[in-house]
Amino acid sequence: MKKIVCLAAMATGLTLASCQKSFIELNPISTVSVDAIYKTDKDFQDAVVGIYSSLRNQYQDFWIFGDLRSDGSWHALGNDAFLISVDKFNMNSDANLMISTWRNYYSAINRANLVLSKLESADPAVVTNRDRHIGEAKFLRAFAYFDLVRIFGDVPLNTAPTSIEAGYTKVREKADKIYEEVIIKDLMDAEAKLPAKYTGVDVGRATKGAAKAILGRVYMTRKDFVKAEAKLQEVTTSGYSLLANYNDLFDYSKDEHHSEYIFDIEYQDGNLGAGSGFSNKFLPKSANSAAETFYGIKGGAGEQNTPTLALFDSFDPKDPRRDVTVAKGYTDNNGAFQGFLQIATFTKKYLAPTNSLNDSKVNWKVIRYADVLLMYAEALNENGKTDIALTYLNQVRTRAKMPAYTTMTKDELRTNIYKERIYELSMEGVRWFDLARTNRLESVMGPLGLKPFNALFPIPLVEIQIINNPSILPQNPGYS
Repeated sequence: MKKIVCLAAMATGLTLASCQKSFIELNPISTVSVDAIYKTDKDFQDAVVGIYSSLRNQYQDFWIFGDLRSDGSWHALGNDAFLISVDKFNMNSDANLMISTWRNYYSAINRANLVLSKLESADPAVVTNRDRHIGEAKFLRAFAYFDLVRIFGDVPLNTAPTSIEAGYTKVREKADKIYEEVIIKDLMDAEAKLPAKYTGVDVGRATKGAAKAILGRVYMTRKDFVKAEAKLQEVTTSGYSLLANYNDLFDYSKDEHHSEYIFDIEYQDGNLGAGSGFSNKFLPKSANSAAETFYGIKGGAGEQNTPTLALFDSFDPKDPRRDVTVAKGYTDNNGAFQGFLQIATFTKKYLAPTNSLNDSKVNWKVIRYADVLLMYAEALNENGKTDIALTYLNQVRTRAKMPAYTTMTKDELRTNIYKERIYELSMEGVRWFDLARTNRLESVMGPLGLKPFNALFPIPLVEIQIINNPSILPQNPGYS
């Protein structure tokens, strides 16, 4: 998948073109019927890639939701009114991020729906990997809806190809219904149909373990700790293991598909438009571009997603994860420590050499094994199995060369698991959603300006205007 290049596609889900010979090159929609696109097994495999491409576009900015909106990151400079508005909880519903987010996720959903509808009548003798294609499409549809309901709350539900006319009648469905009827069912079906692993260029596609892990996260979000415990336990017996060295997770001279890897949004450098922007965006500017030269990052530094000093101070100074997560500078090739002129801190989790602006090979880590272990410990603890939970929390602690915790109460362990998720997963798009699912948004973010309605983001204004019917698509409270 690192070699997969984005396929251009229309919002209806029809794939139009590709940039690499390993995928089908399809004629413009005006000259080819939909049925002609979906014939061979490879046609379907390539069509599924089009679903991934919508998510690849979306995850370029996912850090704005998961990190910048939280207490662990801020926009330290006064040079971007939109990023400041996210940080200060006064963003408008007409923000481009809201529009692109809505459309990226629904593009992925529409493409998945079209692939699934065509697979219903596909000949298994010809489409030999039919079950796998169904599993991938359902995994990606569930994944898109999971993010949508976490960001917007109730959203329109669509599980089949839909005409433009019908789209105007799609009301916002309750998030609970979407969880029960699509997200959970799709992930369970994906789990049953997806392979445990891939080889060659297919490495990076969704696996059985990815479906289990995301389903575990879904159960945790819904506070169904019994089902979460059972599902996450399955992941712990699926062959994953922590890397011995935490820093290796963010050493991009090494393969990102290692024993701790479960599911990433995949990017590929090489001036093909399939790279990520994280390496450029998150690096602060330095005098004479010394930092860019040191890290081999071309195209400039963006000084975005700055970790807070409070995050830095929350770490034990002996915790080796601190310097990777929230560094105050770097040591150059002469052994001299170099800070930055304006930005006090930055994260080193996404630094890899680039050949041009926003063309990094760095993936976005959606879920990795340490996250699973911490969620499993949390579920066990909530289910009254505190002593067992402690052993899984300590796996993450000791990998980071930090002292293991000893016996503690259920409440004490809950608090320490929450803290460990900060030390282990900060700047990986997790923090905001952790606060939301554990009902801590108001207590943690309220002093920083959050109002209760800010728990959800605004529905894009343009979508409200297009439908122009508040009984079908009303705005979230507080944003009218």
